[in-house]
Amino acid sequence: MAKVSSKELLPGMVLADNVSTPHLNKILDKGTILTDKDIAKLIFYSIPEVEIEEDAIDKMLADGSDPSGLTAHERIKQSNTFKEFKIDFENCAQKFEEDINDLISDSASFDKEKMLAPVYSLLKKGQTASNVFNMLHVLRNYDDATYTHSINVALTSNILAQWLKWNEEEIETATLSGLFHDIGKVSIPDSIITKPTKLTEQEFSIVMTHPQRGYDALKNLDISAHIKNAALMHHERSDGTGYPSGLTSPQIDRFAKLVSITDVYDAMTSLRHYRGPMCPFIAIAMLEEEGFQKYDPEMVLCFLQNIVNSYILNTVKLNTGEVGEIVFINKTFLSKPTVKIGENYIDLSKCNNVYIAEIL
Repeated sequence: MAKVSSKELLPGMVLADNVSTPHLNKILDKGTILTDKDIAKLIFYSIPEVEIEEDAIDKMLADGSDPSGLTAHERIKQSNTFKEFKIDFENCAQKFEEDINDLISDSASFDKEKMLAPVYSLLKKGQTASNVFNMLHVLRNYDDATYTHSINVALTSNILAQWLKWNEEEIETATLSGLFHDIGKVSIPDSIITKPTKLTEQEFSIVMTHPQRGYDALKNLDISAHIKNAALMHHERSDGTGYPSGLTSPQIDRFAKLVSITDVYDAMTSLRHYRGPMCPFIAIAMLEEEGFQKYDPEMVLCFLQNIVNSYILNTVKLNTGEVGEIVFINKTFLSKPTVKIGENYIDLSKCNNVYIAEIL
């Protein structure tokens, strides 16, 4: 058997041991053949690494397996709006990296408006929140680097705050909370953050310090305490299963609660080493099934309802290989809409073990 970090897992790998949360709640059994859903679950529970059967890994490499992720939304990809958005997104990520490094070396250089301007420029390019969100999905083939991930979480946090009908000041605070939530990773060596192979136990323990490191980097800045708390608490969970302090819902800052949702969603749907990004409906299913215990219920419900509504009339591929069009959202089972395949209408909520595997 071999230890493999969660970011390197591939569908088809076989668990060599049971997987449990820090609170000893078993979530996957030994012998499980991993699917995208299982990998999403491990990310959802912040499981850093698992034991995998080495024979299964060798077989996948020998077969030349090349797991694919989401097919790009060609219609969006060909639009001038998206082409402009892509250029601006790349410039924004580069500028953010430069600004963060300047901030770390000289906190006196902090200029909130200057750092927010490129992010808000991206929002204007998209015209509406839903358009921006759709374009972010087309960009999912970017590697999940700290800076790119932070831009994604900032944009998604802004959108979720809008969906929650927060006021302008709250929306700005939510955007900054998303932008700075992972700043603590900047002080962790690149050799650990970008390591392509499994991390050692010591390396994992260092990564787990990033919330405290982030808070320490922000604590003396003239910004809202909510932003500092989001850096410190974005891995806390309402049921007390998070880290670094095991806080429960009443103790967690509401902006950290918001960022925890946008952060985990982006982590589940972004590119990972050796595999493409996961289908959003797999992440939606995970949040729908277990997210109401771990995250703020009102925020999760608002997030999921708006996400799925953005996919009406999208063409999708089911895990059965069938291709159809989403025509109706099931409010009781948001991850299982009705799909039109040819002349037939398939209600996925009534079909066991059938789910949306890919958005075309």
